[in-house]
Amino acid sequence: MKVLANDGISKSGIEALEKGGYEVITTTVAQEQLINYINEKNIVVLLVRSATTVRKDLIDACPGLKIIGRGGVGMDNIDVEYAREKGLHVINTPASSSHSVAELVFGHFYGLARFLHNSNRDMPLEGDTNFGKLKKAYSKGIELKGKTLGVLGFGRIGQATAKVALGAGMKVIAFDPFLEKVNLELDFFDGQKVNFEIKTISKEDVLKQSDFITLHVPAQKEYVIDEAEFNIMKDGVIIANAARGGVVNEVALVKAIEKGKVAGAALDVFENEPKPEMPLLMNPALSLTPHTGAATNEAQDRIGTELASQIISILG
Repeated sequence: MKVLANDGISKSGIEALEKGGYEVITTTVAQEQLINYINEKNIVVLLVRSATTVRKDLIDACPGLKIIGRGGVGMDNIDVEYAREKGLHVINTPASSSHSVAELVFGHFYGLARFLHNSNRDMPLEGDTNFGKLKKAYSKGIELKGKTLGVLGFGRIGQATAKVALGAGMKVIAFDPFLEKVNLELDFFDGQKVNFEIKTISKEDVLKQSDFITLHVPAQKEYVIDEAEFNIMKDGVIIANAARGGVVNEVALVKAIEKGKVAGAALDVFENEPKPEMPLLMNPALSLTPHTGAATNEAQDRIGTELASQIISILG
């Protein structure tokens, strides 16, 4: 049986599938040619990430498909319910990239707290001529230890991010409409474990109390963070969105930065992806990455092997 990994798959995933008797094709087929390719090659399993969409037209036109897999968490690019109604298995890997996203968020947080995103741009240009000026400009950083991190959305990724925060000496508060409390177990290199019980509180209280805020929520119709939410935050707050484009109102974010309400923000996802708005790209208070939250070698290995395991379990 043939598996098309249209947006790629790790070597470990390929090896696991081939060991299970599957032929793995890693050719990237253009969206408009995908239906014909799947039917001509008798593809049984289609694996995607975020670049390929699997909508009703493709599902209807490819009766030989048995499994649609998403390497990652969100499945916004797949018509999941329709596929399942048609008898297809739809799988994803919700746990594989959680820690990768958490580390990216904290990479941004540390960078913003110490102006690394700007200093790394300015030093090559002015380091030899304006060293003293740059030192003065970037000498008012803050420490994360002792600060409060607010987590909006306390599922797997939110919890993984909270663990990194606890390890950094931060206080963690969280909002999640579906959870009352969560037990977090931190594992250390020498086998020690420490448990923390985090009781969720209201969204408003999280916004009011947090020095840093990170979003880990699914895509939704309304903004999770809009002008009203910015208004009740602390002055000088730092925010990260590595969840989905469209959960933060980017226009309101820029205004909040201009007012001094937001000291800095990290964006890994954008409302207009893959062409983020120029006012975001040029704003010195923003630390930006091109949707790379899950893009670590370790996460891709876990994603590939987990997809392979699910496919082999379903199809034998």
